[in-house]
Amino acid sequence: MSTVKLNPQLETIPVYTPGRPIEEVAREHGLDPSTIVKLASNENPLGPSLKALAAMEQVLRNLHLYPDGSAFFLKRKLADHLGVEPDQLILGNGSNEIIEFVGHALLGSETDVVVSQYCFAVYPIVAALFGAQLITVPARKLSHDIPAMIRAITTRTRAIFVVNPNNPTGTLVSREDISRLLAEVPPGVLIVLDEAYVEFLDDPVDCLALVRNRATPNLLLMRTFSKVYGLAGLRLGYGIGHPELIAGFEKVRQPFNINAVAQAGAFAALDDGEHLRKTRENNRRGVEFFQSNFTHLGLDFEPSAANFVLVKVGDGLRIFTEMQKRGIITRPMGGYQLPAWLRISVGTPAENERCLKALREILGR
Repeated sequence: MSTVKLNPQLETIPVYTPGRPIEEVAREHGLDPSTIVKLASNENPLGPSLKALAAMEQVLRNLHLYPDGSAFFLKRKLADHLGVEPDQLILGNGSNEIIEFVGHALLGSETDVVVSQYCFAVYPIVAALFGAQLITVPARKLSHDIPAMIRAITTRTRAIFVVNPNNPTGTLVSREDISRLLAEVPPGVLIVLDEAYVEFLDDPVDCLALVRNRATPNLLLMRTFSKVYGLAGLRLGYGIGHPELIAGFEKVRQPFNINAVAQAGAFAALDDGEHLRKTRENNRRGVEFFQSNFTHLGLDFEPSAANFVLVKVGDGLRIFTEMQKRGIITRPMGGYQLPAWLRISVGTPAENERCLKALREILGR
């Protein structure tokens, strides 16, 4: 037994459980990995942009060199794409690292964090990691209750997290509630608006305008290359905020946190508007496919604004297990206090059909 004494808060910190990888499910059930359909992690079923793949291949011969520690060219390209300045951007090893920057810069044992019930699982983990008290506000019909979250703010509150569209429920915060959030949260509390799925919206609230004019210095937007850009394997997210906030985050950012392959792939992906268009269209059709068929099957579901659908199947863990035996990986929601539900990511049309067929067989419908 180790004699090294670990920090006591580690005993109570939950461990994030990702969607199961294809190789693991193949080994467990004796399946050919090439036949397995993974609809568990909200990944882009079309894969990365071909332009991004070509750009990444070009840098492979130089992997003996450290990457640009400031990601100068990617940051400038991304700033132009968003209409902001480079000093309003910080890049992270996935959005998870941006959340950790919030912890390093703002949280401690004398602070608290406000989140919604059914929020992204990493928010509570990071709050616990930095010793902050977590204030969890009950959801309103599986969505954020923004007025209640604002009322939950205390003099100790340093950050309030809102993911919009929400993961894992797919719900969308209304324009009215976003306006209320921005207007009523005290200026000393950081509003972290996680927009990982914003590119799937036809008419999103333009919170970038508030960053551009620097009118809301306590606003941090988080976005990612993992979803619509199909680069989840690169682990690249970014935060958009006031230059003073970003400068503070830069002090806690690890050197070379964005590798050279990720920088090249993301840079090229920003130029491939056609890939984005195809991804959005495939997603629109996929969400409609699942939701119309769930209605036909008499299954309750939450109308989705993202690239997945949350559906009520009764015993979520049992259905998840039976689906795996048929080579379909979905996501059970017991860890999110939703044991009767599954979250199913949108795949290609063929993958969606196969998933629905398996679900029908298991449910006997």
